[in-house]
Amino acid sequence: MTRRRKILLGLFAAFIIAQFFRIDKTNPTADAGLDFIQVKNPPQEVAAMLKTACYDCHSNTTTYPWYSNIAPVSWWLKGHTKEGREHLNFSEFGTYDAGKAAYKMEEVVEVVGGKEMPMLSYMVAHRDAWLSQEQRDVLVAWFKEQ
Repeated sequence: MTRRRKILLGLFAAFIIAQFFRIDKTNPTADAGLDFIQVKNPPQEVAAMLKTACYDCHSNTTTYPWYSNIAPVSWWLKGHTKEGREHLNFSEFGTYDAGKAAYKMEEVVEVVGGKEMPMLSYMVAHRDAWLSQEQRDVLVAWFKEQ
């Protein structure tokens, strides 16, 4: 067996073994009354954009796609979701004090307006999460008004 073949066989074996290390796809419980949309009551257009482009990573209502069953992609997704919730969790927005809530809303203006969010890797897999410049402007304007 050639060296290249051994390496490929080893990588394949590692890939197969990795499939036994599954991520936890359980979403934390969420009190609907604390959700951003309930607390701030944005216009339907804004709420729909947030649900489509933000909530998978920034809430306790993540919907895991089919490819979240394949390691190491699943590990990467879980890490991004965990980090997203740590930065801003729309499901827990009602627990934020006034200062933290205002700061988080300013961050939304910066990252959405600056095209940092949603992340390109998320948008590639979720075509409906692509925000046009017009949609970004609507979100940014609404968040600035708050």
